[in-house]
Amino acid sequence: MTRRVDGPGPAEGVPGRGVIGAAAGMALGFAGWFGGFGAFLVVAALGALGWFAGHLVDRGTGLREFLDSLVGRRP
Repeated sequence: MTRRVDGPGPAEGVPGRGVIGAAAGMALGFAGWFGGFGAFLVVAALGALGWFAGHLVDRGTGLREFLDSLVGRRP
């Protein structure tokens, strides 16, 4: 799937990966600065969990279907 970009800025009103990565980096930076290394790890772990959940939703995969594929069971 390709998308046509007419100019600078987000395509179809959706922020690009660079913007999302910058926001995640700033959140981790603030957590590390104000909360210390423990807060940095908590924010990083929750961010990874959120990314994973969003990835499943984007692919249209349910959690049960994903877990079944991990253990090798087919529906």
